[in-house]
Amino acid sequence: MVYNYKTEPYEHQKEALNIGADKNLFAYFMEMGTGKTKVALDNAAMLYNEELVNVVLVVAPNSVYRNWQDEINTHCPVDTTIHTHKKDKKFVRESTKLSFFLINVEAFSRSSGSNAIKNIINEYHDTMMVIIDEATTIKNRQAKRTKELTKLCKPIKYKRILTGSPVTKSPLDLFSQCAFLSPELLGYTSFYAFRAHFCVMKTIGVGQSGKQISLPLYFTNLNELEQKVKKFSYRVKKVDCLDLPSKVYVKRYVDLKGSQVQIYNNLKTFARAVFEDKEASYTNRLTEIIKLHQVACGYFVSDTGEKKDIDNPKLDELMNIIEETDGKMIIWANYIHNIEKIIDKLKSVYGDESTVSIYGAVSVDDRQEAVSNFQTNKNTRFFVGNPTTGGYGLNLTAASTVVYFSNNYDLEVRQQSEDRAHRIGQKNNVTYIDIITRNTIDEFIIKALNKKLKISAQTLGEEILEFL
Repeated sequence: MVYNYKTEPYEHQKEALNIGADKNLFAYFMEMGTGKTKVALDNAAMLYNEELVNVVLVVAPNSVYRNWQDEINTHCPVDTTIHTHKKDKKFVRESTKLSFFLINVEAFSRSSGSNAIKNIINEYHDTMMVIIDEATTIKNRQAKRTKELTKLCKPIKYKRILTGSPVTKSPLDLFSQCAFLSPELLGYTSFYAFRAHFCVMKTIGVGQSGKQISLPLYFTNLNELEQKVKKFSYRVKKVDCLDLPSKVYVKRYVDLKGSQVQIYNNLKTFARAVFEDKEASYTNRLTEIIKLHQVACGYFVSDTGEKKDIDNPKLDELMNIIEETDGKMIIWANYIHNIEKIIDKLKSVYGDESTVSIYGAVSVDDRQEAVSNFQTNKNTRFFVGNPTTGGYGLNLTAASTVVYFSNNYDLEVRQQSEDRAHRIGQKNNVTYIDIITRNTIDEFIIKALNKKLKISAQTLGEEILEFL
């Protein structure tokens, strides 16, 4: 049967569809910005034309799933109906159309998600496709949403998982994602058997109770794992398939200044004592790391919970970068206090219309408006956000400069937030500027991210590259 595309695909998208379209179970491990959503939609439409699928369940992060409405309208060549969990409490399929039901993955951490799709699956599972977008949201095998989705979707005939970075922490990330499709794909129904074959563990004691936990020491048999995954997946990176401009990485170092120096050194001394205390909990250690990072970012939290600003060379350096740079800019920061200070500073210098933002305090509707203004309003130059909140699913190709005021340890968040600008539609080189406070935890975070990147590349059989 001839398939008529609604929007012309790139060659790598055609290849992805040719390889995965007729499979019951498949993974599109396509790097962010390569158009995996379009491939999944063409796959669903192709199966609809062959009278194999008439209902598509799309499960995506809260920040992403509403974007699927626009993607369906843009790319799907067949007549469709679109239902969303938050608006449509009852799903009714129109017999002459391909019916989509969109729901956010977070709903499956509660009963509302399961209740919303149980009846749909019971009725249509033989002619149904489920798509898990950003499949790393179900990589935690112990999370309720992972367990619920894996159990509920088991009878569905056609399953697809989508992600550009299936391995963000370790090769063990693959187990639950692939088990959602089928445990048989990797050949292991037991996570512990899977872990024993591909990972060497070490055991450490925690606290006074004598409790012991196991942590990965190193990974093994990764070539075997790579070959297993290749049998049911399509992997592509932007550098291999698209005529996209380059990514350029720049480090801008600043030094601790004034009151920062003493506060940071005092906290560092105390943190060292906490880490040397074998009875100190993981939470206590993490708290000390966060305190050090906050000081490196220009503030601290007092014993009474009050946020207090101190010398902030990072903010000064950000303003210097802006003066040296033309065009629109994305600025990512991890702490709300920094985000709000940056917004205030930019608006005071460049005007209220100059800056839009996405972080926890911004409503979903306001987020959509912020993206639209950034992309189309010539007077809106700056997009300021938290990469965990705003780093997924957004198209911010109006920017050719991305500044990381601060980073966290999550490789997926870093990669996702990078590719809001570097994706289909970008016509310029994208410059990524990390503002790093010298001789502080900032440098350690960058090293940790690069280490995770190397492990991911090795697992997927890719060239080992560092983003910094």
